[in-house]
Amino acid sequence: MWQLRWNNPKLHTPERRKIWLACDTHRTTLGDFLTARGFLRDVIPVTPDTLDT
Repeated sequence: MWQLRWNNPKLHTPERRKIWLACDTHRTTLGDFLTARGFLRDVIPVTPDTLDT
C-alpha cells in the first residue's frame, strides 16, 4: 500500500498534503493522473509511522 501525497496549488497552501491510498496495481495510474495536473508531491509506503491520521 502506498500514500500518494498531493495538493492543488490553486486551492491549498504549499505545506498542505492530501493523501490518496493506492495498492501496487494502481500506484502508477494514480501517480500519473496527479503528475499530469502538477499535483503530486511525493509517494511513500504506508507504515504505522507514515500514515497521517
